[in-house]
Amino acid sequence: MDLGRHLRYFLVVAREGHFGEAAVELGIAQPALSQSVRRLEEELGVTLFDRSRRRVSLTPAGRLLVSQARDLVAGEARLRETMRRTRDGELGTLRAAVRPGTPATALRGLLRGMAEHAPGLDVDLCEMTGSELVRALGEGTVDTGLLTTPFEGSGLLGEPVLREELGAVLPRAEAPPHSSPVALADLADRELVLSARRSDPAWFERVLYVCREHGWTPPRVREAGDAGFLLGLVLAGLGVGLESARVAAREPRLAWRPLEGAPLLRNTEAVRPARDAHPAAPAFAEVAARVLAEHPRSSLADPHGERPWSLVYGGGPLTRPR
Repeated sequence: MDLGRHLRYFLVVAREGHFGEAAVELGIAQPALSQSVRRLEEELGVTLFDRSRRRVSLTPAGRLLVSQARDLVAGEARLRETMRRTRDGELGTLRAAVRPGTPATALRGLLRGMAEHAPGLDVDLCEMTGSELVRALGEGTVDTGLLTTPFEGSGLLGEPVLREELGAVLPRAEAPPHSSPVALADLADRELVLSARRSDPAWFERVLYVCREHGWTPPRVREAGDAGFLLGLVLAGLGVGLESARVAAREPRLAWRPLEGAPLLRNTEAVRPARDAHPAAPAFAEVAARVLAEHPRSSLADPHGERPWSLVYGGGPLTRPR
């Protein structure tokens, strides 16, 4: 028995005092409405209307039911709305992961953006490397997150949110003139400082492959767990870093130079399970694309007067200012 529907019909008849007028308001046939009220009376074991006149009137049991029925119908409406919002990803908890070292302003932007999209949604944000995120998505302990492509994992769906050109990061005194690109082959005798293999194994191997293809097989590769450590190793003269201008700008004593031919483009995607994904995961991807596109702009200007590089996000073309 659909109690909620029968109670809604009962309340309309009680207000109109006439089955015909109530049926017109409800948009159903009068016999169907009469049958619904009869079923409700049978279910409750009472008579709700005095039908001895042209216009029906409430019995004592009917009058008592009116106030309680209103509460029940309103409660059902609230319950359905809550379930709809949960289904659409507006309520509940979204477990999302970002890379270690994500700037505070970017984290704030992600949380604020999701709060604007779904005020009732709790976003549980945590840090994970790419390999940790792939494993967590497979185990179902996280709903979505940001990682670098390519990555090793199946059954996952990714949406591009950020595209960055990697360049050479060197001590400022060793860097070529301002706008001069660096050929990878010219670094043949230099050691390489790169984000650790354990964080993104597929991307790590991709970078080494591109270096070899362009004439640079580093005699030693030093692995850095985070951007700060990578910049510190480069500043200490322990190798050339390969990173984005956005990251290099954190250390003013270092310089960023583009690679000749722009052979290394790092793509970040918001990844989620291809099946049974959290309904708010697509919104997280949209917010991340917007936040990451806005965040780096103020940090790319070189504090020593060198021109910044313009990054185009969301999988579009990468352009440099003329």
